[in-house]
Amino acid sequence: MPAFTKIILYTAKDGFAQFKEEKIILDQGNEQSQLSPWLTATGIQFRHSPIGFQSDFHCTDKPQWLFVLQGIMEIGLRDGTTRRFGPGDYFYSADTLPENVNFDPSIHGHCSRLIGNLPLITAFVCD
Repeated sequence: MPAFTKIILYTAKDGFAQFKEEKIILDQGNEQSQLSPWLTATGIQFRHSPIGFQSDFHCTDKPQWLFVLQGIMEIGLRDGTTRRFGPGDYFYSADTLPENVNFDPSIHGHCSRLIGNLPLITAFVCD
């Protein structure tokens, strides 16, 4: 059965951001159009980041899907892992700060930057 790969950026028990993957089974629809079950969403926000964009380490405010519409976005983790996402790529950003914990810039979060010479355009979809 076909599946959609949900790439998840999350906060592990040790406080460090990591990537993991889960499958969303496409068990709805028919042979011509396999669909996932309906997922909830409460809003969408678009972002334009100019050439040269890069961020400091930070956590996601609330879990959200991020879809890259234009440009190449690189996500960096504290352990040196990087992952690049281009047009049509997506991930689920859920690396929120653990409850009752103050942000520690040597442990928490991820950083992001634009790769290349096109502005980065992304869409955030909150669930």
